[in-house]
Amino acid sequence: MDIESSFFSPLFFAGAKRFFSFSLLLFLLSLISASPVSAEPLLCGIDRLEASGFSELSGLKVGLITNVAGVSRKAEPDYAVMLRSGVRLKFIMAPEHGFSADIEAGKSVGGSVVHDTLPVFSLYGTSKKPDIRQLKSIDILLFDLQDIGSRCYTYISTMKNAMQACEESGIPFMVLDRPNPVIPLSPSGFMLVPGYESFVGDVDIPFIHSMTVGEIASLLKEQKYKRLDLRVISMSGYNRRLFADEYPGFRFISPSPNIRSVETAIVYPATVFLEATPISEGRGTDAPFMQLGAPFINGRELAALLRQYKLPGVLFDAVVFQPASSKFKGERCEGVKLSVTDRKTFIPFKTGAAILLALQHLYPEKTGLQKGNIFFDRLAGSPLFREMICKQVPLDDIMVESLRQIEQFSRTTPVKLLYQ
Repeated sequence: MDIESSFFSPLFFAGAKRFFSFSLLLFLLSLISASPVSAEPLLCGIDRLEASGFSELSGLKVGLITNVAGVSRKAEPDYAVMLRSGVRLKFIMAPEHGFSADIEAGKSVGGSVVHDTLPVFSLYGTSKKPDIRQLKSIDILLFDLQDIGSRCYTYISTMKNAMQACEESGIPFMVLDRPNPVIPLSPSGFMLVPGYESFVGDVDIPFIHSMTVGEIASLLKEQKYKRLDLRVISMSGYNRRLFADEYPGFRFISPSPNIRSVETAIVYPATVFLEATPISEGRGTDAPFMQLGAPFINGRELAALLRQYKLPGVLFDAVVFQPASSKFKGERCEGVKLSVTDRKTFIPFKTGAAILLALQHLYPEKTGLQKGNIFFDRLAGSPLFREMICKQVPLDDIMVESLRQIEQFSRTTPVKLLYQ
């Protein structure tokens, strides 16, 4: 099977009548991971554009979607590299969390100015889509945002909205590709079903998608925006078997207030569902998404139950914390802290499902899942995940359903991968 013609073809045999067991899947991934990796230095889209002298933008009036995490290999802001190189950059557009990536999730973002006179327009204020009138003043719109590998992280939705606006405006859209920092994690989670699209899930890809923004943009063009002039500046020296912090010299700058490291991005898909519950996902503490808790939780009891699942690559320790902001501000919370011991065997979605099963078992009246929870369903992409948690469906059965959906996506949605 040709890897260029099927998204997850390395993971599935053509014509297979049965789904792989997770142990076999992990074994195959371990064999792939053992392959030698390139010593070629990692160059992101902005680096390759600079190396070309920005010839692709010669004479063009340019708009740029970015934030402070959009930097070159030398840690220079992308917009500064462009201005220094003579690019006719007219404005910046910033996503959720603002250009400085310091505004809390869900809070409206206003406009600002950088470099004294360069305007920054918000894509998370009165509208989440670029203004067509503004796009008419430029010749091309660039996208240079650091994604973290989960469908619910809203920068993918921002990109989709921008692609639609560019198609409507008749101007090209250029993606400066960046690493998916957790791309070695196997695709998992539930797919997005019609009726549950939202800004926290607007692209029909796996919850943990194992794609770069350039690859997702290529898929969106094929599915929805066939008239769009899409240009992807791919990376060089990029390898799907490496986490972002395994590249010498690569700087992972927090793309939002609570994603402070690659380690956090790895755990994020295991704990992000708690955003839709009355249980703290660690916001307002020194370990957001790495710990969870609430005043009504017994940390030792929860940790003991989670250990019974014998989840690979992760440890659970009882913890006490007091959030300085967000849920339970100033209150004493008990819960658990996650420690990833082996990235290669850690399965974030399985871990997240186990956490939710344990919480629902211990505190069924406290999770807020029994009577319906549209925000949770939008995060998950479907009400099925929540319904299975509430019914206490065995963890392995939940994972079999996840694999079934991923395998169906693989069969029906050919995606051209840009990197091996």
